[in-house]
Amino acid sequence: MSFTTFPLGGIHPPERKELASAVSIEVMPQPQRVVIPLSQHIGAPCKASVEVGQEVKAGEVIGTPEGFVSAPVHASITGKVTAFTSVLMPIGRMVQAVVVERAANRPDEAWQPAEDDKDYLKRSPDELKGRIKAAGIVGMGGATFPTHVKISPPKEKPIDAVIINGAECEPYLTADHRVMLEYPESVIEGLKILMAILGVTKGYVGIESNKPDAITKMLEAAKGSNIEVRTLQIKYPQGAEKMLIKSILSREVPAGGLPMDVGVVVQNVGTANAVYEACRYGKPLIERVVSVTGGGIKSPKNLKVKVGTPVSQLIETCGGLKPTAGKIISGGPMMGFAFYDLNTPVIKGTSGIVVLEQKDATGSDKFYNCIRCGRCVDACPMGLMPLMLSLFSEKGHYADAKDYHLFDCFECGSCTYVCPAKRPIVQQIKLAKTQVKP
Repeated sequence: MSFTTFPLGGIHPPERKELASAVSIEVMPQPQRVVIPLSQHIGAPCKASVEVGQEVKAGEVIGTPEGFVSAPVHASITGKVTAFTSVLMPIGRMVQAVVVERAANRPDEAWQPAEDDKDYLKRSPDELKGRIKAAGIVGMGGATFPTHVKISPPKEKPIDAVIINGAECEPYLTADHRVMLEYPESVIEGLKILMAILGVTKGYVGIESNKPDAITKMLEAAKGSNIEVRTLQIKYPQGAEKMLIKSILSREVPAGGLPMDVGVVVQNVGTANAVYEACRYGKPLIERVVSVTGGGIKSPKNLKVKVGTPVSQLIETCGGLKPTAGKIISGGPMMGFAFYDLNTPVIKGTSGIVVLEQKDATGSDKFYNCIRCGRCVDACPMGLMPLMLSLFSEKGHYADAKDYHLFDCFECGSCTYVCPAKRPIVQQIKLAKTQVKP
């Protein structure tokens, strides 16, 4: 059987999904203390709407948006606001955060739904969109773009297809896989809500062929609807928006463009699940499923975790680190970020914590001159010339890099993975992007 995929480039790194793919989602006990960043999304940070000493309940707004491209932030546990602090995010920048602590003798007071609106699909698009906005939902695949903004395209860009991204092409990560296995109906209902908001009659779910059990579950959940589940070829970066659109709809997003330019909205599996919970139960985005996996962790798991929980507590819940642990990554090994501080909190976009063994972790301190082999060009799914972008960046010729379509690179890391000279190509590309405007 042949499966659909994108035509250019792509690579096949070891999947390593077997470490956690069969491990059911485990609800992690409520932490005593959470540190909740006021900027967990692309766009304007939130302004704190609470004061030190104030009692808050799980699900209560503690940060209000200060712009359209933003999303409110909620308390993930019931407790007292004890401080405002600066916290280091996984990507390395400092942001303001609210600290909430639960009294040691206080029982867990989990969020409880105030309603159960079984007729959510009968609500108006504006009402559904309002619920999504109020819940603070953002893209949960890592990009963290506010969902209510993404489903508000301008009138001149009509949408005719919604795709749920179930590819989960990053090595090791299995959170989306488990969500599709354990909450398939919720994901499909979330997709129906997104279709209703956008006035779309056709929906799609794209899943790589290495998840046959999830494909079966999603086919069952989508039965009788106008939703098509597509099986995709195993190839990285199959889950990138532009690659997914090409694979499923054979549409090509133009250079410098967005999916809406070709009439498509793409959302993550976790996001679809959160949309359903928000529109039916009014649940804010205060927890998410996180894969804690890798050869350097003693007991890989898929944990449902409160936003603001320190990464160190997730590692403890999984039995701690093996003596062979070498590097801890937020996200996957291809596009993730190495942790500097294990007190860094889980945020809305934290899809996984990957602990690599020392033998699998490579540094960027030893690399060599480009040998012009062209492997990076062959691997690039966008048809770019990563070697030139890297060289221009290394020499400080950032404007020249822009002329080579610098901003069409979505930083999948395929070029760096295949480079025999071990050059930090994608890191140099990221640097160039900070030095010139799109």
